[in-house]
Amino acid sequence: MAPIRVALVGLSSSAKTSWAAEGHLPYLLSPRGRTHYEIVALLNSSIPAAEAARVYYALPSNVKVFGDPNALASDPDVDLVVCCTRVDTHGLTTGPSLRAGKAVYIEWPLVEDYQTAVALTEKKRIDNSIIGLQGRISPIVLKLKEVLKSGRIGKVLSSDVRAYGNLLPRDSLPEGLSYFADRKVGGNPITIAYGHTIDYVHEVLGEFSYFQSRMQIQRPFLKITAKDGSQIEERRTDVPDLLAIYGKLAQGKADIAEDATFSFTYRSGQQFKGTPGFVWTINGELGEIMVTANGAYVHSDSYRDPIEIKIHDHATDEVVEVEWEWEDWQKELPYRSRIVAELYERFARWWENGKPAGDLPDDQDWPRLHDGLRRMEELDELFKQYDAQNAV
Repeated sequence: MAPIRVALVGLSSSAKTSWAAEGHLPYLLSPRGRTHYEIVALLNSSIPAAEAARVYYALPSNVKVFGDPNALASDPDVDLVVCCTRVDTHGLTTGPSLRAGKAVYIEWPLVEDYQTAVALTEKKRIDNSIIGLQGRISPIVLKLKEVLKSGRIGKVLSSDVRAYGNLLPRDSLPEGLSYFADRKVGGNPITIAYGHTIDYVHEVLGEFSYFQSRMQIQRPFLKITAKDGSQIEERRTDVPDLLAIYGKLAQGKADIAEDATFSFTYRSGQQFKGTPGFVWTINGELGEIMVTANGAYVHSDSYRDPIEIKIHDHATDEVVEVEWEWEDWQKELPYRSRIVAELYERFARWWENGKPAGDLPDDQDWPRLHDGLRRMEELDELFKQYDAQNAV
């Protein structure tokens, strides 16, 4: 079967973030990836920028270059448009292709706010799409779902997450990510690190029936730093750096007690020295699961260090480690691209099987734009609660 023809949006030789190059290219250019996909086009802010990226990443000279999203949308030789740009340009760069009927893969967050997400998706189910919430199909999440399904800890009574956004300093931002201090852009530690994490928690335990939250800006001023670490300026932020949320879990996703509570505390910056940057416990009738990692990035960056899953069996009072593993083909890829690669694999399987409509078996499914809309709605409610509290 002919490969799926891909246009990459935001692959740049001078990009301020490297996710397109580090999260997507390794799989797409791997032997396995090439059996399903072919990069046929690049869209950047201008045609010269796209040409520079084509040269920088040694892509074939026949890869088309675009500076206009509408021109890309009109190209009949592109099947899938993959967007890795800053969040507030997602709608502008992918909207024309989505309306033209192309498949679209948009990195998380979907767009800058819920209203824009509604306008982009029209609240429709969009099977021919991918949203970059890859944590749902991470090996950790797949293993947790397996353990819960086995009944090993019985009915879930409660769960708790403590997570730290420790890839960035607690009191500064690099110049390329200075927009993290500007809430209206839509990309910041709450929407990204917390957003990814709460999404895969919901994948395991189910949605909230309802929730209450409180957010705080602990450090109103952040240093903006150059690549050499020197301070360029100090900037006031309107983005919270602390979040506490609790709520009642809805039944249906897993074996959940009728009144089960889920709580989550997130803080930007480093955790207490010498302690894990991520701890997730799931308390059941028969036992308790604990997941520990180096930070709030089980969806991407936390795999540089061991991630442990342990179970405390209440009957025997023993603590045992639960083994998890990558697929052999994933081990050939860099850590940052391994879960993204599984998204591509699942989408390709669906495409090559004739794009069947409707729900898929759990081990074949992947998150799509309408799933992203649901998470955007939850974040919208989170910030509405924050604004209401601050209006008092």
